[in-house]
Amino acid sequence: MKKIAITFLLVAVTASAGAQTMYDALTFSENDYVGTARTMAMGNAFTALGGDLGSLSINPAGSAVANYSQITITPGMAISVNKANGTLAPGEGFPSSFGSTIRNNSTGFLLPNLGFTVNFDTHRTSGVKNLTLGFVMNASNTYRDGLYARGLNSRSSFAGGMASMALGFDPANLSGEEAWYNYPSDWQYILAYQSYMISPISDGSTEYAGVTENVYTDQNGNVNGIELPGAVDQTFGRSLKGYRYDYLLNFGMNISDVVYIGANLGFAQLKYSSEEYFIETPEEKSLFQTSFQQLNYRSVYNASGTGVYGKFGVIVTPFKGLRIGAAIQTPTANVIKETWYSSASVKADQNNSGSAETPEGKYEYRLSSPMRFNVGTAYTFGSFAVISADYEMCNYGRMRLNEKAIADNSGFDAVNDEIKDFMGISNMFRAGAEIRPFKMFAVRAGYGLTTAPDWYYDNFGDKVKNTAKTHKYSFGLGFSSNGSFFMDLAFTAKKYAEEYITPYVTAMLDSKGNIMTDINNLPIADYNASPEIVNRKWLWTAAITFGFRF
Repeated sequence: MKKIAITFLLVAVTASAGAQTMYDALTFSENDYVGTARTMAMGNAFTALGGDLGSLSINPAGSAVANYSQITITPGMAISVNKANGTLAPGEGFPSSFGSTIRNNSTGFLLPNLGFTVNFDTHRTSGVKNLTLGFVMNASNTYRDGLYARGLNSRSSFAGGMASMALGFDPANLSGEEAWYNYPSDWQYILAYQSYMISPISDGSTEYAGVTENVYTDQNGNVNGIELPGAVDQTFGRSLKGYRYDYLLNFGMNISDVVYIGANLGFAQLKYSSEEYFIETPEEKSLFQTSFQQLNYRSVYNASGTGVYGKFGVIVTPFKGLRIGAAIQTPTANVIKETWYSSASVKADQNNSGSAETPEGKYEYRLSSPMRFNVGTAYTFGSFAVISADYEMCNYGRMRLNEKAIADNSGFDAVNDEIKDFMGISNMFRAGAEIRPFKMFAVRAGYGLTTAPDWYYDNFGDKVKNTAKTHKYSFGLGFSSNGSFFMDLAFTAKKYAEEYITPYVTAMLDSKGNIMTDINNLPIADYNASPEIVNRKWLWTAAITFGFRF
């Protein structure tokens, strides 16, 4: 079953606590371990292996496995490859406007690992044989996306969608500088009105028409029709950039070369930015009463955050070759800071041209990311080979958003209820293998599978589990010198579940052409009227680790 992920561009300009959604919380809480080139190449299946600085994010006991000190640095590069095209609109027998497949790439550099551990030998033959202290920075998620889609649409327009959703707003409340501050939750309509994207169909009316729409009147001047007179060329683009890093203060202990325990005090750092734009131009300008030429809409959103958590782990070697590991991570207490703004410009005749920009919105809140639990097993075949497998579980239904500045948390009641009702457990499976055909040379491979945690309502109104999955494939090489130097190389390819995007909404009309409303007398969104874009995405990562053991 496909994953339904509706994107509505104008949500980002809402300046209220309700602008945060359960998917925002999920984005900032999910883990996608990166680490060193060795851990990446083996699919990060390191719960039971340890010995590598990239493994400390997965199991803190991994530092105690190595009976030496080490230092590593891992530069890398991430490339997002997006393929976007339109789908058949739900319930309709013809394609949406975004019919052709367009490929777009986005490239960025990253530093997924940097750190060191210092090993202290107690010179005992049993009991506590070694103690380890370390500081490690490991990337726990990478955000990168470069989506681009384009096509003709003769069914609806961005401006028309905004006009239908603005029904009932008094034009007097949408004009002037004071409107931004008097009605902070209605910025999208203020922006549309002040940029001349929409206009009242007549003096004193609270019904609007888009700059792309013709308004038809009878001989008495009464409006009897509003329609898109011809096709518009539409372009949608999205750019995502960012990362999440874990800064770990690590302690490890080796007990009789049989039991290894470890603990992390983790500090999380988040940077996330999103920019979306929508452009409309007429296929034939002469058909439009407003002499419409071009519409540009742009929305920018930035988030930064810091968090703190603890993680505890153990690795046991019950007999030679076999290792069993487990780790548990406490909930992460995050503070998230957000900023956003949008702009719009319209070129048409002199009565329908202009531009506007919202003020910068700012908000700060707390996010509690849920605890995580992982187990793993590994088997080593002497110095020739090793295989490993991990399972990790996280219940995203435990995420919670809270106010930071005030004690009253009622503003987040709705989204927290939504998280409780529609988020659940994500299962993560990881496997890896390493073969050393020569003493100084290693070949590695790995695989990872992650299931989606969310539920949603399908087209029949039934609540169903999202069955989407992401797959991650990895490969790498390793070199160890006779001295202390070692170097590893890794390549990973992550295949995301298909994402379905509806760039805008319009109002739903009944059989008589009247706008249908819900129980609160608000327009019912008709997602079928907007183009639906399917985004197929791969994230390719390459990294190289340089390290020294001493």
